[in-house]
Amino acid sequence: MTRRGLILFAALGIAWGIPYLFIKVAVQELSPEMVVLARSGLATILLLPLALFRREVGSVVRRWKPMLAYTAFEIIIPWYFLSSAEQELPSSTAGLLLAAVPLAGVAVAFAMGRPTHLTALNWVGIGVGMLGVAALVGLDVAGSDLVAVGKMAVVVLGYAIGPAILARWMPDLPGIGVTAISLGGTAIAYVPFVLIAGSWPTRWPSATVIVAIIVLAVVCSALAFVLMVGLVSEIGPVKATAITYVNPAVAILAGVLILDERLTVWTVVGFVLVLGGSYLVTRRRPEPVASEGPEEAAAIETRTAP
Repeated sequence: MTRRGLILFAALGIAWGIPYLFIKVAVQELSPEMVVLARSGLATILLLPLALFRREVGSVVRRWKPMLAYTAFEIIIPWYFLSSAEQELPSSTAGLLLAAVPLAGVAVAFAMGRPTHLTALNWVGIGVGMLGVAALVGLDVAGSDLVAVGKMAVVVLGYAIGPAILARWMPDLPGIGVTAISLGGTAIAYVPFVLIAGSWPTRWPSATVIVAIIVLAVVCSALAFVLMVGLVSEIGPVKATAITYVNPAVAILAGVLILDERLTVWTVVGFVLVLGGSYLVTRRRPEPVASEGPEEAAAIETRTAP
C-alpha cells in the first residue's frame, strides 16, 4: 500500500471508529431522532454542493425508488436505532456489535436470491462470529440491556440490506451523489418526526454536545465519505473493505480511554471472535482473473458512517 493509501486508511479508520463515542455523548442531552436530524442535516449542507458541482444529483434522483429503499435501510432506520441503543449500551459494545454486519450480509444475500457460494472456511467464520456475538450478549451485556441489543440487531440488518440494494439496483450511480441525496432525504424525513415527538430542544445543548454533533456530521459523515472515495481510488474497493476490521478496535479504545467504559475479558474475546468470523466469512477464493466490478465498487464507496 502506498503512503497516501496508508494515510487515507488510517484517517478513515478513525473517522468511522469514533461515531459511537460522539453518539454516546450526544444522546445524553438530545433525543435519538434529534441527533439523527442534526447530523444528517449538517452533513447534507456540506456534501450536496459537492454533488451538484460534480453533476451527480440528477442521475441519482431519477432512480428514486431504489434510492428511497436504500436511504431507509442504510440511514433512516439504523441511525435512529443506533442512537437509541447507545442510551443504554456502552459505545464500545455498540461499535463491536456492528462488526457482525458481514455475517448478516450472508443471510441477506440468500434472502434476496443472490446466495454466494460459501466455502468450508466461510462456514467456520459464521460459527466463530456467532460465538463472538453470544459472548458479548450473554456474558458482557447486562440482562437489562437486551432491548438495546435488539435495537443493535436492527442496525446490523439495515447495514447489511443497504449495500445489497445498492449493488443490485444502483451499482452505476456516483457515490457522492447517492450519499448526499440519502442524507438529505433522511434530514427531511426526520423534521416532522422531531416536531411530532416534541423532541426539539427547548434550550441550547452544552458545548460538548454541540461539538459531538459537529464531529458526527463533518468528520464521521461528510469527510469520512470523501476519504472513502479517495481510498477506493487509491487501493481499490476490495482491499478497502479491510476498514471494517479497524473501526471496532477504534470504537473500543475511544470508549475505554475517553468515556472510562470498562474493558472486560469477554469484550476482548467477543472482539477477537466477531472480527475473526467476519474476516473468514468475507474471504473468497482467488478468481483466475482478478477484477473489481461496479457492484463491489458501489457497495463500498457508498457505505455511510455508523
